[in-house]
Amino acid sequence: MTSSCSSRRNSCTPSFPTRKPALPRPRRTPKAARRSKVRLLAIETSCDETAVALIQDRGRVEVSYVNSQVHLHRPFGGVVPEVASRAHQEWLPLLVKRALLESGREPSDLDGIAVTRGPGLIGALLVGVSFAKALSLGWGIPWIGINHLEGHLASLDLADPPFDPPYVALLVSGGHTEYLDVSEDWSIRYLGGTHDDAAGEAFDKVASILELGYPGGPAIEKAAREYSGGLHPFPRPMKGREGCDISFSGLKTAVLLAVQAEGGLPANGDTSRWAASFQQAAVEALTDKLQAAADMAGRNRIALVGGVAANGALRESVRALAKRRGWAHGVCPLKYCGDNAAMIGAAAFRALPRESWSPMELEADPRLSLCP
Repeated sequence: MTSSCSSRRNSCTPSFPTRKPALPRPRRTPKAARRSKVRLLAIETSCDETAVALIQDRGRVEVSYVNSQVHLHRPFGGVVPEVASRAHQEWLPLLVKRALLESGREPSDLDGIAVTRGPGLIGALLVGVSFAKALSLGWGIPWIGINHLEGHLASLDLADPPFDPPYVALLVSGGHTEYLDVSEDWSIRYLGGTHDDAAGEAFDKVASILELGYPGGPAIEKAAREYSGGLHPFPRPMKGREGCDISFSGLKTAVLLAVQAEGGLPANGDTSRWAASFQQAAVEALTDKLQAAADMAGRNRIALVGGVAANGALRESVRALAKRRGWAHGVCPLKYCGDNAAMIGAAAFRALPRESWSPMELEADPRLSLCP
């Protein structure tokens, strides 16, 4: 079954590469000759992107590769966990080999491995964690398991210049919508979030209603840019309520009912008005609750991270909020909004001063919590 839509079988079987790359063997280097700077191999396989990066000293990304599986999952209208896991198994060795070859590095140039251990799809996570452990044993270097959501927060370290805590962050993606208070010491406090659908899920489901295709976020943003007329007055989720919790189920239903009330989608297929109206309502709601979260935490610094942070209207809305309130703000670089391994490496550099390397007994955790 798919992770974001109702189950349906595909009549065709996705094809995957069959060649098995031979990974380099480590060349031992005397400890005295090793660098003073730390270099990590980072791996991300929490959902439907296979990603590998080499990162040095928190913010210096040497190489970063992301293999998208969108073409494999589009026929299903959502991510199929088994298909995602199989693709990770095939592509992860290829990307690690490519990262080493194209960077001119060898295993002996690495000081450790950082890998996403949760949250996410259990099968996908197991591929990444198992591969990281195998490399750790084979190459004789330590590994550390990283929370995927911490990775999104650490993507701000990859900005130019980096945006350091303290701040209140809106973490908004296909599976998460959370308002988080991040302190200077990287302690994280949950302030609020969605009661039902994540924002990315809502975009996907509304795109399905409007027959805009998958993935829904970019499709809705593209359609919305093509419209410049009056907007349908959709309700703003949980507007006027105290706190910074949010809900998208009512807004999603409002779109469906409004389309049905007008006799269905336009005969000419132009759904840009609906797309623009939904996007405006969602963006306003997310930004209003970010303001409430910052006020609740007493912060004058706000941040935007996660896959949905690539949405141009949301980025501009957060900038406008910061300008209106006189706040500092940080926005994740576009190329690091979606799932990627560079952010996992950046999160490892944040974690290592506080935590030790992970033991081999540590397992993947699909429900790994960000805030204890």
